[in-house]
Amino acid sequence: MVREYYEKICAGEEVRANLISLREQLKEEQNRREFAYLLGGDFSALCALLKHEDPKVRKNAALILGRLESEDLLPVLFEAYKNEKTLYVRADYLKAISELDFRPLQEELKERLSSLREVNEWKPEEWKHISEEIRILQAMVLRCQGIRHHRFTGGREKEDVILMTNRRHREATAEQVKKGRITMLAGGLRVDGASVKDVRAIRTYSEMLFPLRTRTLLASEPEQCGELLAEPVLSLVERLYNGTGTFLFRLEIRTPEKGTPAAGGGEADQQIIVGTFKEKKGAWLHRISDAMERVSDARLLNSVTDYEIEIRLVLRRDGTLAAMLKPSPSFDERFSYRKEVLPTSISPVNAALTAYLALPWLKEGAQILDPFCGTGTMLIERNYACKAGTMYGLDIFGEAIEKAERNTHRAGLIVNYINRDFFTFRHEYLFDEVITDMPRSTGDGSKQALRKLYQDFFARIVSFLAEKAVLVIYTSDPNYVVESVRAVPVLRMEKQFLLNEKNGTTVFLILKEQ
Repeated sequence: MVREYYEKICAGEEVRANLISLREQLKEEQNRREFAYLLGGDFSALCALLKHEDPKVRKNAALILGRLESEDLLPVLFEAYKNEKTLYVRADYLKAISELDFRPLQEELKERLSSLREVNEWKPEEWKHISEEIRILQAMVLRCQGIRHHRFTGGREKEDVILMTNRRHREATAEQVKKGRITMLAGGLRVDGASVKDVRAIRTYSEMLFPLRTRTLLASEPEQCGELLAEPVLSLVERLYNGTGTFLFRLEIRTPEKGTPAAGGGEADQQIIVGTFKEKKGAWLHRISDAMERVSDARLLNSVTDYEIEIRLVLRRDGTLAAMLKPSPSFDERFSYRKEVLPTSISPVNAALTAYLALPWLKEGAQILDPFCGTGTMLIERNYACKAGTMYGLDIFGEAIEKAERNTHRAGLIVNYINRDFFTFRHEYLFDEVITDMPRSTGDGSKQALRKLYQDFFARIVSFLAEKAVLVIYTSDPNYVVESVRAVPVLRMEKQFLLNEKNGTTVFLILKEQ
């Protein structure tokens, strides 16, 4: 299709319509690659259209040239922009130039911006287009100069927050909230009037979101959504962060599961579908972000990388949107020690939740062993929940031990890590607690071997346990735990917490009775 449209354009057949169709095709990366290969660096046919008598032909030709990401086109597009007399086309020239490395034009862009701001005689019908041109110029100048990131400070003494948590153990997080009115949600809890400072210290939630108060947002009206979002987003970020200025944001949409009326297809071709409204996700998000930039006078700038805030939109089945603000990952310092991980590493939130659920059975100053310590997350989170005494971590994988040592150093703790198989480990004294993330099965062929490992582990671990010792076991194979503990008379199953029904992840509290 790309070739057909281009050949018709070169032949002068319905040029405007074919340019529009070609632009639509070039939204897909594969089609852009195909078109670039077709052109082979010869942009002359498209560049000639920048002088076409039809302004909409000039506009679409410029936008297509911008998509080709060739720096050779920068002077061509900028010269055409300076010569353009039709106001509504000039902003599109700037959009095309924005796709390229326009830093060499920084001074000329600044001069152009100043000259437009100095004119006060624009007619009302002209100002709409001039303000759009000013907004894009301002954003381009800011990008050239570099945008200073803001420091998260936490806002007012009381803010409304949503904490996303383990669905089965929302109460574990709710119990730690000191201020505010709590409402339980399906995937977490909402706290109205929370102390952000206090909430940031809680380790058992996965995300902190700030609900945005707006008029009803309709997914079928993306421009209006952007216009309605700009003011509440600015108001909130200016409370949460130090200073004002320009904030970089990214947009994310969460839709109902694949196959429902609201969305279909994979990530690349997912569509927003509401009633008769249907649009590809990327284009839909772009329309919202453009409106936010415009209404905010470029104090909000869309950026897929290096962003400070994420605006999360949740599409409801009735076609309306819920909107929340999520600070960038850098604001969350709870697990900043955890710089190095392995594919098998437990998530820090799950480790923190495991320690919190076990808290009534833990004791301060306990001597602790993690026989399968990985990169150290479980021991570190155990110490955050209740200050430990001497801690030992074993792992047969040397790289894991090296990463654990570095993570633990960043956490400001001391753990005795040993690169050794638990089944060859010896120790002079007994432990008050064992806390560990048990090895997982990797397929049907390893299940029998894993089952035997569990049996051997529980049979051997008792020789390391002090009287009334506690075992905190995190596992994805709960049946092996139950079966193995039954075979060891001195061990008693005290409590179990199912974390995830789908994969069976469970935390067990097991006591040594003698």
